[in-house]
Order: sequence, then C-alpha cells, then structure tokens
Amino acid sequence: MDIDPNDDVFGLFTTTTTPNTASVSASASASADSQPQSNFRSYSAPSTNPDNRFFLDSSDEEENHADSLESASKRLNYMLQFLDRKLHSHHSNIISDSPTPPTQNQTQTQTQNHSPPLPEFVANGGASGIFRLPLRAAVHPNRPFSLELRPHPLRETQIGRFLRSIVATPSQLWAATECGLRLWKLNNLYASGGPEDALPFLESVGTSPTLCLVADQGSRVVWSGHRDGKIRCWRMDQNHQTYFKESLSWQAHRGPVLSLVITAYGDLWSGSEAGVIKIWPWEAIERSLSLTVEERPMAALLVERSFIDPRGQLAANGFVNVFNSDVKYLLSDNSRAKVWTAGYLSFALWDARTRELLKVYNTDGQLENRVDISSVQDISIDFASGSKKEKTQNSFGFFQRSRNAIMGAADAVRRVAAKGAFGDDNRRTEAMAIAVDGMVWTGCTSGSLVQWDGNGNRLQDFLYHSSPVQCLCTFGMRLWVGYLSGTVQVLDLEGNLLGGWVAHSCPVINMTAGAGYIFTLANHGGIRGWSVTLPGPLDNIVRSELTDKEFLYTRIESLKILTGTWNVGQGRASRDSLISWLGSVTSDVSIVVVGLQEVEMGAGFLAMSAAKETVGLEGSSVGQWWLDMIGKTLDEGSTFERVGSRQLAGLLIAAWVRIDIRAYVGDVDAAAVPCGFGRAIGNKGAVGLRIRVYDRIMCFVNCHFAAHLEAVNRRNADFDHVYRTMSFSRPTNLFNAASGTILYLFLFCSLAFSMYLFWLVYRSGLPLVLSVAASASSAAQVLRSTTIGVAYSAEGMPELSEADMVIFLGDLNYRLDGISYDEARDFVSQRCFDWLRERDQLRAEMEAGNVFQGMREAVIRFPPTYKFERHQVGLAGYDSGEKKRIPAWCDRIIYRDSRSSSASECSLKCPVVSSILQYDGCMDVTDSDHKPVRCIFAVDIARVDESVRRQELGEILGANKKVKVMLDKLCKIPETIISTNNIILQNKDTSILRITNKCGERDALFVILCEGQSTVSEDGLASDHCPRGSFGFPRWLEVMPATGIIKPDHIAEVSVHHEDFQTQEEFVDGVHQNSWCEDARDKEVILVVKIRGSYTTESRDHQVRVRHCFSSRKQQNGHETESKKLQGTVLHRSDLQHLSSSYDVVDHLKDMVDNLQSMHSP
Repeated sequence: MDIDPNDDVFGLFTTTTTPNTASVSASASASADSQPQSNFRSYSAPSTNPDNRFFLDSSDEEENHADSLESASKRLNYMLQFLDRKLHSHHSNIISDSPTPPTQNQTQTQTQNHSPPLPEFVANGGASGIFRLPLRAAVHPNRPFSLELRPHPLRETQIGRFLRSIVATPSQLWAATECGLRLWKLNNLYASGGPEDALPFLESVGTSPTLCLVADQGSRVVWSGHRDGKIRCWRMDQNHQTYFKESLSWQAHRGPVLSLVITAYGDLWSGSEAGVIKIWPWEAIERSLSLTVEERPMAALLVERSFIDPRGQLAANGFVNVFNSDVKYLLSDNSRAKVWTAGYLSFALWDARTRELLKVYNTDGQLENRVDISSVQDISIDFASGSKKEKTQNSFGFFQRSRNAIMGAADAVRRVAAKGAFGDDNRRTEAMAIAVDGMVWTGCTSGSLVQWDGNGNRLQDFLYHSSPVQCLCTFGMRLWVGYLSGTVQVLDLEGNLLGGWVAHSCPVINMTAGAGYIFTLANHGGIRGWSVTLPGPLDNIVRSELTDKEFLYTRIESLKILTGTWNVGQGRASRDSLISWLGSVTSDVSIVVVGLQEVEMGAGFLAMSAAKETVGLEGSSVGQWWLDMIGKTLDEGSTFERVGSRQLAGLLIAAWVRIDIRAYVGDVDAAAVPCGFGRAIGNKGAVGLRIRVYDRIMCFVNCHFAAHLEAVNRRNADFDHVYRTMSFSRPTNLFNAASGTILYLFLFCSLAFSMYLFWLVYRSGLPLVLSVAASASSAAQVLRSTTIGVAYSAEGMPELSEADMVIFLGDLNYRLDGISYDEARDFVSQRCFDWLRERDQLRAEMEAGNVFQGMREAVIRFPPTYKFERHQVGLAGYDSGEKKRIPAWCDRIIYRDSRSSSASECSLKCPVVSSILQYDGCMDVTDSDHKPVRCIFAVDIARVDESVRRQELGEILGANKKVKVMLDKLCKIPETIISTNNIILQNKDTSILRITNKCGERDALFVILCEGQSTVSEDGLASDHCPRGSFGFPRWLEVMPATGIIKPDHIAEVSVHHEDFQTQEEFVDGVHQNSWCEDARDKEVILVVKIRGSYTTESRDHQVRVRHCFSSRKQQNGHETESKKLQGTVLHRSDLQHLSSSYDVVDHLKDMVDNLQSMHSP
C-alpha cells in the first residue's frame, strides 16, 4: 500500500449521512451564514488574533528573508521551465506541420537533446477497467486540498528514525520518533522547506524509541513515554538549538511506557505491559519542575518514588486480577473528571480525583470482575496409520491424506490468526477519543466505531468502512477517523458520515488537531494537514486557486532508464557478453533494471525454491553470482548502487541506480507471482520491483510465460494473473504479535512436515525428484492460501494499475504464427521484419485487446531472439536440430506511462512521459539459446516542489478575498454571557454557573479551565499563585461538566462543587506513607470559560473567581454580610433546576430577573 502519486494515491471524496446509504450533500455541515458581532463583558477577550487563524506570519522577518529569496528564485526557475516547455512544444508542432524538411540547425538541436524516439505500437483495450490510467492532477478534484507539512520521505532514509505518534498544541506539533522527538513550530506553517522538503523542525537529543506523547498546555510541557521504561518531560519553549534536551526524566516502568495521559487534576497516568498502571501526582511533579538544573537528579528521584499504584485498591473493591493485558490506551474525561484505561478487549473506569476504580467492562459493555484471556486452540493433526504393506501399496493415497492434513492445519491456523491470539480480533479496540459533548468513541479492527457515554455504557456503533480503524481525533462538532487502508472519514457527533477520502497510500496511524488543521501521520512518516472546515465549500475555492498556480511549483526531471531481459538457459555469461549487453550503453543512463529467466531450473531446484518461499526465504547462489557479475559490469559501488532484487525459482530481477540521483530513488518493494504447476511453482511466473523515482511510482516486472506455439491463451492468462495479483504491499499490523508468531511458527512446521512427507514418500518407492516436488508444492500452496487476495489498493484496483509507469520485460514466449522454419529463416536473412511482425502472436493479441491492454512497444527492427545454438555466431546459429523451432521474438520489453495519447505533455496531470531511444537484441552474445534484449527509455517526470506549493497555499488562505470572507463566516464565535463572576463555596456547597448562548444560529462550545490556585490572606488578598497542569482543578473543587455544547438560544448549567479534600497523602514506591492536613487558609481559583465555534481554534474567554472559605474562619471574622455582597448572583444547590445540559433561555431569564428583584428589594 505504498503507492503515492503527488505523493499518494488519490481516493474518492464522498459525502454521506447514514451507514450504507447513498451519498448526499454535506454542505449543511459547513454552512456559513452571517452573524451579529459579539459583545463581551469587560473581562472577556479573544485569545488570539482572528486574522491569524490559518495564515500565521513569522515574527522574525530577518530569519525568513533568505528563505524568501530562495523561494522566489525557485518560482522564477519553474516559470522559465514552464515557458520553455510551451515554446518547445509550439516549435515542434510548427516543424511537424511544415511541408518543408527541418533545417540543419533544427536537426542539430534535436540531436543535442537526444536521439529521435523510435516509433511505437500501442495495444488496444487500455481505456477501461483495471487497465485505465490512474487519475493524476495538480490538486485532485476528488480529494480535499492539504498542507504537506512533511512530504512522504523515502523509507531507506528513515531507518531508525520513523515517526510513530504526533500530538499538537495551538502553536506546536510534536512527533515521536524511534530515536527521540521532533518539534514543528506552527507559527509559520507555510515557510520554505527544511530537511526532506518539510516544514523546518527542531530535533531532540537521542533517546530510546518514543512510544507515546501527551501535551500539557497548562504547564507548557510535553510528556513522552519510551521503550526503555522512562518518562521524559520537554519544555514547549524551545529555542533554535540543534538538539534540545529534556527537562526531567525518570525510570517509570520496567517495561515500555505504552500510554500516557494528564487528568483534570494535573496527575500524570502511565500504562505499561501486563496491566501495570502508575499515577504520578501533580504535587510531586510540580516540586520537581521547580528545581534548578543542578538539582535534576534529585528531582528525578523525587518523582520516581512518588508514584501511586491504583491496583492496590482493587482487592478492597472486589476486583481481583482485573488487569493482565497491556494498557494500550489512557483517556482523560475532563468533563466528568474520570480516566479510562483500556487494553485491546477490556476497559476500566476510574475517578480522576480520588483515583478509585469505578467499573471494569469488556468491549461489549458487559461488567466483569476479571479478564479472561482466551487461549489459542490447540492444533491437532491425526495421522493415518497402517501396516507397512498398506503404505507401500497406497503411497499416493497416503500422500493425499497427508496433504489434506496440511491443508486442514493451515485452515486452522488461518482461523486462529483471523480471530487473534487473545480473543476475537474483530472486537479489538485500536483507538479512543473523547468529544466535546463528553461522549467517548472507540474504533475496532472490524472497522466499526462504537459510541459510549461518560459512565462506560455502550450506546451504539457504526460501520462505514471495512478496514481496521487506526486512530481517532475530535475537533469541534466532528469526529475524524483514520483507517488501515489510508482512508480518512469525517463524522458528526451523532455518528453521521459527512465525507471521506484516501488521505495516504498506507495506514493512517495517528491524528491530532492544531492551528486550524487536522494533522494525519501516515505509516511511511509523511504528515499532512487537513482544514478543520472539511468537508465544505472552502475546498472548492482553494483547490481551484492551487490548480491555477500549478506552473509555479511544478518541476520537470529528465533521466534515462536502461532495461534488459535475457533467458540465460541455466548458463553463465562471460564478462564480454555482459559488457556488450549492458556495459556499453550505460554512460548516460540513470537507472538500470535487469530481468533474467531460467537462472536455475530442474525439478529439485524448483521444489526447494517453493519450500523456501513458504518461510520467506528467497534467492540462490547462482542468482547471487549473476547479481555480482552485473554489479561489476556496472561499476557497482562507484557509479551505481543496487537498490533492490527479487528471485523466484529461475526468475531474477534487480535494479541499480546511479549514485548521483540515489537521494531521489527509494521505497523499493519486491513481489513475486508463480504461474507454473497450479499457480504454485515458479518455473513460470513473474517477479517485480516497485520503485519511487522523484516521487513517482515505477513498476518493473520480469515475466516468463507459458511455452509452446499453441499456448497463446495460457500466456494471456498468465499476464492477467500477474497483473491482477502482483502485490508489493508490505505486511501490516493487522494481526497481533501472538497470532503472527503462531502463523510463522506453523509455516516453519509446514516446511519441516513437507520434508517429512518427502522422506516417507521416497521410502514408499517414488522417485526422489518427484517426492521433493510434491511435498514442497503442498507447502507452497499452504502459503499461497494464507496470503492470496492482497494485490488490490485502497481503491479496489490492482497495485500495478496505480503506478505512474509500468515496464514488463522477459521471455513472454509469444511465437510466430502461420510460417514455417525455412520461411522464417529466409525473411530474417533478408531482414524483412515487417512481414514477420504481421505473424507475431503478441502483436495480434495486443491489437485485439487481449493482453498488455493499452501498453506500448517500440517497433521491432532486430532479428528474432529465439532459438539459437549456443556459442554459434551470427544468424546461422538458429536452431538446426531435430525440432527446428521457428525463430520468434520471445524476449520483449513493453511499457505504459501516464499518457492518454501520444500528444500528451509532461505535467502534474500526466506526470511521467516516456519515449524509447533504443530497442534491440544483442545478436553477438552466444551464451544462451536466447539473445539478450535491451531498451533505453527517455523519461520526463513532473513532480511537485512541496516547499513552494506550501507557500502558495499560505498566500491563498491569507490573501484571497473569497477565502477570507468564507473563513470569517465559518469561524465566528457565538456571543455568550455567564451568570456570575464570583462564587464562594464552603461546607460542600454547590453553585450553578449558567452559560447562555445568545446566538440564534450557531452552537457554542465551551471548555472550563483553571488558571491555578492562590491563598487568600486575612486581609482578603490572594497571593502565592500556583499554576496547575492540564485543566488545573484543585482537588477540593469539582466542576461538572467542564466541557460541552450549547445549542443556539440555550443555556448550559455547570455545577461548581466544593469537596471535602483537606488531607494530603504521601506515597513512596507506590506505598502509602503518611497523611497531613492541608493548609486551612482560604483558597481562590480563577476559572476561565473558553467559548469557541465549531471551526475556530481561537476562543473568547470569561473569568469566574471561585473562593473556598473555611466556615470556622468565616464565623470568627464575621464576614457573612460581605460574603453575600461578594457572591452577588451566585445560585446555590437550592436553585438547581433542570440539571440538563441546556434549556430555554427566555423562561430562565424571567426566573432570574424575579430572583434578582427579590434579593435586592428592601
């Protein structure tokens, strides 16, 4: 699944509203009607500049001056290149249309560029079905526009540095890598490129692989969990140093840290293997972060020993042996102050304030007191027994029974692997997220999405895609879902599907929201940003504007590719032969691809090759000899570098790349498709390589099809089978580790068992070679049955169909029809190839649209390459033996590029345009009964300069009037008011804070945070302000719900409750040590009510002062009268009516006015 045009496969952008129904318009979800300007209270203000929603200029202009000059230079070069192409195209048309021959100067110019291309024959049938060209464009019309924060990097450059998780804050994006962390500052999303053509980034010092991340905006730190069991703390305020360091780290677990979360009270929870959960109290973390750099060792020790083990309370609450599986997910429900912990098949719900376990339940929502770990069913194979005489007389029957036993065992293993080692794999939880309305969403391997309420009750589930869910992200009123197939879908909070598209060509493994985008991380390491307004009308405008500017960011690369095919007939070539075939024409070639057939044959070798394939082994000593010899011919190591190879029995393909373009070539994947002996043995079939070249996908397929003159239909069927089933996709993490171990264990056992069968069958009297071939064939068929059917991309097309260029080479075995041996020899000697081409089976089948549909081949102008006597020079070497095989062009090279017609020009719509400069057979080589064939392609490749396109996108979003007007409408913040600014609590009081949405058209989203706690002195002044992490609530304060949605013209009620929590506890190494009373002085916190719209990243804030007064001090100081004045319009528990999330505003305002009048009446 690593096919990427313009970096990726384009997918279908659909809009639907219900599961499994026809698509409908989703424009209502992105409607943008005008609203009145909001009026704010004196303490309410926008948190950021509205003009900086999507286009944030860097504050350091001097730093970006050099980048701007470089970008301008690039744009100018691309414009000149574009004009040059247009002028050259116009000039060529004039020459072709002119009745007079070209002048000498024109001919010299053409010769300097390259030799004139050879005429080509084009097959029919290429405009439909699986043979139609893949859709390409500057900005594809069926996928939304995106911000390429980090374009798809080549896999070979990421070894030991792959990205595995991302987390965003309003101004930063952090990525977890296999060697540390990366940090992108989002204050200038559209800056010119850094390394890898990505947005410039900072990198941390080297660490153990990072497995999880969580950002704490309140404390301005990011926490990371690592494979070595350590937790590290990183300051968000990093300077521009090359490698930044952690502020704090400690050994948290013996095993890897699998998950992290910050609760509403600032505690850090971490999960590890075998159900281990540890809680790191905010008080210990705060003390450690306040220490100086010199005191860091003491700070690490302080935190390390302060953890709380919540499992110690399980026995007291009646839960025994609840947690045995890995804690894969931790989720903080800040709305209700709860924490969710989850494995693949079970959940636990905790109280974030008291850290008590509330309930344990499975993926079906059923309560349980323990987790039953499903064991894998034993696989038993009953062997037939009998007397020695019976075995001798019925050896074939015994083999058939044994073969059936193998197939039965394979079926059992497949069932176990599909189910998973620890239960039904389709029920596994793969992702979790919580929405602003307090609902929790989980995604499963079956593709289903499950909605839960805040108390852990399963409400409903939805299924919109069959691929496993990999990640979830919520923003505003929408839920974003990432799938294993690379698809992204957007749902509303009711579960209705709004749209979907193929976002990446491989699994979307993580998502996060920040700076007006949903950032998606692909398995290959690429990061794309999608506007939070998608799907919506903004996309049409931006896509059109980006398309109009295509010439500014299009870059054309030109190179030559040499391909060669040779059926070596189990022989070995001399160095002179290899130089004649390849070495003599590589002076200006950038890529060399070689395909060999019949490197090694024979029943014994084929059987062993099939057996080795079952356990993932490939290659042979003879194949390695060929690779080494060709490498020496190409000056491998100095001039060329081998980037990939694949051998299947006698088929071998390999590719070499010139070192000076090696940085632009990679992501090499190999594949093999056997076509011989029941589609299981590799005496016939194909091997292929898929290579990314300048961000475009090229596939090279070396084939050996069915032999004999009359087997035309079999050859056509071989091609169709190869084209449909060749799969370059690497194994995905669809099975868990245990089931994968079982699968591979069984494959090794199947090989051993096949050898056992060989011994038994051989003893029963069968020939040696037949015994080996039969047993190995069974093992090969077992493997095929477990892996077949994976050659289709996310769009349901064969993987070869999605490539930008495909080249087939090999011994295709098509012969000459209707001609005798002597006639063919005569025409060859007279070089009358035109008449021979008329008899060519392959050309006839291509013209009929039966094979190689829509592909091209240069017109053949060299003698047939089969069949020759070895070591006989010249055309007299054609087969003169008893069979006198008719000469034929068995060895061919056929291709297709991105052109829909011969007149198509290279562009982002037609990104790969090729022509053939040379196509001939090396008739002087006599080491085999076939002559080697070579073909040189001149290839133009159009690619995107992502750095320039990112800047163009920024200019469109920041300067285009239509876009700005639409963003202003979409991102307006509803006007809201709150019922009070001051609340006083004592003796477990509860006050109701009411938030009114005065806007009659839009939903208002609210989040309540706490800026920290202060101590109130006797004179009533607050001091000793202490900020807290996350939502920042002190343990004596309960705010519920802390997040929510307010419908237009409705009121949300928030309960502000005082909890009797005056005792502090100290834990050392998870064990409770001592307790002490909290400071009995009055406390004060400032609650910040942040109001957002559905699409806004900025907020407008209201402040509420909450003061906790001890009743004894209140009575001593006699402040009751003053307290009433300070409290103002506070509503106590007795005023609590309709404790729903919202209700009618008009009725409530009338009641509120009556209450106020009665309170102030004399």
